[in-house]
Formats: sequence, C-alpha cells, structure tokens
Amino acid sequence: MKQKVTAVFDIGKTNKKFFLFNEDFKQVHKEYIEFDEIVDEDGFPTENLPALQKWLKEVFSLILKAEKFDIEAINFSTYGASFVHIDENGDPLTPLYNYIKPIDQKLIDDFFAKYGPKEEFLKQTGCSDLSMLNSGIQLYWLKYRKPEIFKKIKYSLHLPQYLSYVFTGIPLSEYTSIGCHTALWNYDKKDYHDWVYAENLHKILPPIVSTETSINMNYNGKRIKIGVGIHDSSAALLPYVRSINKNFALVSTGTWSIVFNPFTKKPIAENTEDVNTINYMRINGKPVKATRLFLGNEYKIQVKKLDEHFGVSGDFHRNVSFDYDVFFEIMKDFQPCFKWESIKVSNMPKKTKITYNKFEHAYHQLMIELVTLQLESIKKCIGTDAIKRLYIDGGFSNNDLYIKLLSHYFRGMKLRTTDASLGSALGAAISISDKKLNSKFLKENYSLKKHVPFIIK
Repeated sequence: MKQKVTAVFDIGKTNKKFFLFNEDFKQVHKEYIEFDEIVDEDGFPTENLPALQKWLKEVFSLILKAEKFDIEAINFSTYGASFVHIDENGDPLTPLYNYIKPIDQKLIDDFFAKYGPKEEFLKQTGCSDLSMLNSGIQLYWLKYRKPEIFKKIKYSLHLPQYLSYVFTGIPLSEYTSIGCHTALWNYDKKDYHDWVYAENLHKILPPIVSTETSINMNYNGKRIKIGVGIHDSSAALLPYVRSINKNFALVSTGTWSIVFNPFTKKPIAENTEDVNTINYMRINGKPVKATRLFLGNEYKIQVKKLDEHFGVSGDFHRNVSFDYDVFFEIMKDFQPCFKWESIKVSNMPKKTKITYNKFEHAYHQLMIELVTLQLESIKKCIGTDAIKRLYIDGGFSNNDLYIKLLSHYFRGMKLRTTDASLGSALGAAISISDKKLNSKFLKENYSLKKHVPFIIK
C-alpha cells in the first residue's frame, strides 16, 4: 500500500529542497538542487526563476508517478522580501529582483516626503530603514522607475504564493509574507498601510487568506490539497508555537542568529534607528518581534583567523569543550580582545589582540564575547515580556561553549536545544495539516534536550 505523504518545496537563496513527510511528520524523502544565478536588466545577480519553476514541475510530476507514495498535500516555504509580478496571462513580467539590489536614495527621500515622518512610518510598519529588502518599496520603485512595466502588472505575488500559483493558478496573499518587513502593513491598524491605498497598490495585491488555507483541486488527475505557501522564518517558528503551551523565545542560529518573541506585548521597536530589530507575523496575523545578529558570519571570520594564528586545522574548533577553569580565568580580569568585521559595536578594540598561547583559551575568549552580544540581542527581543523558556536551534545548538555560556547567563530561564534541520519545511507541512501537535512533538521530532547551568565552584 502506498504511504500517505505531504510534499514541501523549501526554497532558500542557495539550496532548493523537496521533502516528503509522513502522517507523523517524519521525513521519508528528500532531494535538492542548486541553480546558478542569472542577472536582471541592470546586470545585478538574481534568482533563476524559469529554472526554478521548471524544476518544481518536473520533481512533482515524477513523485506523483512514484509507486511508493500517495501525495495528499503540497505546500511551499521560501525566503521573503521577494515579489513575482505577473501579467494578465499569469506570466512573470520581471526578473525576481534580489532584495540586496541597491535602490536610489532619491526615491526613498521622495517616499518619506509623501508618507513620512520617517520615524512614525517605520514604527507603524515594523521596519528599519527602507530598501529593496522591504518588498513594498519594490512596488513603489517599479511604479516610478519602470512605469511601462508597472502598468502591465495584474498581480504582485510574494514568492511563496507565486509557487502556489504555479500549481493552482489562483492568486492569493497571506499574513506571514505580508508581515515580513515589507513596509506594506500597519501593525497598529492591522491592515495595509495608508500609502498602499494611496498608491492604488491594493489593486494588484491579491486577497489575503489565512496561511492555513489550502485549495482542494484536481492536479494531473490526482485530488490534492495545495497550500498557499509560507515565509520560511515564520514556518520555522510554527512547530514551536503549535507544541508549546507556555510563552517562550526561540533563538534560530546560523549565518544570522534571529531571536523570535511570538508573545510580545510591544511588537514595535521604539528605536527606529535600530536596524537589527525587525517584525514578522504569525500565521494568524499576530506580530512577532525579532532581533538579529550576524553571529555565524562573524564566528566564521574570527575562527579562520584563529586557525591561521595558531596553525590548527579548520575543524579544530569543533572539538573544543567548555573549560570552567579557563572561563573563570578569563572573566577574572575580562577585557574584550576582538575587533569585529561584520558586526558594529561601539566599545570594541581598534584591532584584535590575542595574548593567549593556546587556541582553546583564545576560542573561549571569542565565544564569551560573541555570547555577550547574543545576550544583548535576546534581552532586547524579550524586553519586559514574561518569558521564562528559551529554545535554541540551528548550527550553534551543538556548540558546547555557546550553550553552556547561555545557560549560565540565563540561569533563571529553562533552556532547551533542538535539532531543527528540517525547520521551515516541516513548518510548511504542519501549517496545512489538521493534526494537533502535543507537548512531546519536539522531543520526538526535534531531539529536544534540556540544559542546566554549570555549578560555580
């Protein structure tokens, strides 16, 4: 008998993944691919959207024919800050513009002249300073910099919803993509911001539906439930929200370390100059306060320098365990030693100064300094909210020093780590499932581990 499964396309900037999950949300199949970037009309690197669309169809057609699996549902998880603009025939009008593509400052100045004051606007929309990273501004840019293209737009679809559209032909919007620092949403009014209506952009933004919405349709002769897609960060948060019945914060670590506070009473940051406090939305439209730190990127840079300084192999740092005596020795007369390359901190040294004779000592110093920055990011995200549980997933969840230092400094909190390698893909599967998650879900599916602070000698 065929195994009943849910299919998920999980589209990152680099890896494009396809998963099948069984009825217990266990992974039973996975494949992935990478595409070389192409360039837009300005020569700026961008996603190869035609190749991506072709791969989606090919992979899904093959899996539908597989004798082993019975696909009941499909959903899509992708990175945010990206629109696909389609014409009346449903064909893309533009490349999938890269959210790091530069935008001319005059356009931003003109925007704030119309819809400012700047500080008030950024507070209302939960954004830091505006750029192409705010996908709503991309619409404004198209309207005033490429009006001949803008006039042809029938719908502008966030990337997760475009992938759903490829399979359904039904244009829709949903909360997690709208709430992903787009500058489109007024968090106070819980509706599109007034500027969206003033510019008539609401006419090309499809109807908003719940992220849990699915469309039952006949696809190639097979009855399948097709989801509307979900923003990847919100998808990664979903299994925690669904299975934990108490307030918590989640620290998702990787190149960026992002702290999520889904239970905040103050979602909008007071300081609009703080570019590292951003907002997301849960699938029901509720705001999620988030802070970000370029932790993994800085870690990679500094560890490479330590490897070269001490003449050790690139994997040496992975085998360094926390040493209580080294920690207390460093903290006795603590002085910062590292000059960060990709993180801005006011009190860092003008250049890195290593006085230790052993890699292990210098590595402890590095982790103490990085975790200090992480502490600040976590505290800023939690604020005054009553949160006593902290979950860590991603690459640093297996770093012994990172976890022991966090558990030490957050002694009053219950700290847990999870192996959420499936992250956003599993969240996308859960979002269109009617199945309830119980309190054992993280333990059974995410290798949940409890951590206690080390004993001070």
